[in-house]
Amino acid sequence: MSTLPQPRSTRRPDPVTEAPWVRWLLTGIALAFLALFLVVPLVAVFWQALSKGIGFYFTSLVDPDALSAIKLTLITAAIAVPLNLAFGLAASWAIAKFEFRGKALLTTLIDLPFSVSPVISGLIYVLLFGAQGWLGPWLEDHNVQIIFAVPGIVLATIFVTFPFVARELIPLMQSQGNDEEEAAHVLGASGWQMFRRVTLPNIRWGLLYGVILCNARAMGEFGAVSVVSGHIRGQTDTMPLHVEILYNEYNFAAAFAVASLLALLALVTLGLKLLAERRLSAELRGADDIPAYAGPQPAAMQHASQHATQHAAPRAVRQPIQVGEQ
Repeated sequence: MSTLPQPRSTRRPDPVTEAPWVRWLLTGIALAFLALFLVVPLVAVFWQALSKGIGFYFTSLVDPDALSAIKLTLITAAIAVPLNLAFGLAASWAIAKFEFRGKALLTTLIDLPFSVSPVISGLIYVLLFGAQGWLGPWLEDHNVQIIFAVPGIVLATIFVTFPFVARELIPLMQSQGNDEEEAAHVLGASGWQMFRRVTLPNIRWGLLYGVILCNARAMGEFGAVSVVSGHIRGQTDTMPLHVEILYNEYNFAAAFAVASLLALLALVTLGLKLLAERRLSAELRGADDIPAYAGPQPAAMQHASQHATQHAAPRAVRQPIQVGEQ
């Protein structure tokens, strides 16, 4: 009598093979590292900010120079982030969905700010738009000031932050493929309809994740902005630059008060980042769990299936399967 093959176990082996004490040791080292280099400095910022009392804390934040720095920081982020959003959407859509000449060059240029020091990027704008730069005399003749003014700060911020949105969307779009866009195109959708109803809903959480990172870098940028701002107090100082000025003047409590505001913005950004990561991961898992198409078959395939069934049935009757005999 034949024996039927037993199904194999579908349980996956435990990928963690280290001893428990090794796992606990590695976890403890990671937590100690985070506490020493992340939690302790963050607590120290708020401790120093409140060292002279809550009254002095709020007085430092409503100081005219501090308010000017906060306003300039928000204005810079409000200009740079939407522009980087538009560029990131266009660049990622072109790179992930189309093939064209110069695609590799465009991808390389997007990574350029990651490989160039922010100070160097600020110096590039000084060499271009400064009084002794290539375009400096023409700008001076037309009474246009870019360096040591708000336009220079915005340009430097855009340069150091434009890869964030694109770099988050490119791998996401490439993993999704072009099937849904091609189906929408076959059904008669225009390019704008494909983007608005198919592409954008699929990337919304990845897009939010990139915007959050871009905004965090825009508000906290120091190197490039420091070169092009001129450190004009009350006019071209952003929040990081104002913190430096207060610290150099030995006004530590006020400096940490403004720094604590940046820390609070960073914590809010971190919370939004975690939310975007969870929603993005949930959508990716949901996309992997979607079964294959099981709708009605075309008429030709139905006819072929019925024909095969009709011809296979008599053979099944004439030759029954004998399971209990050898």
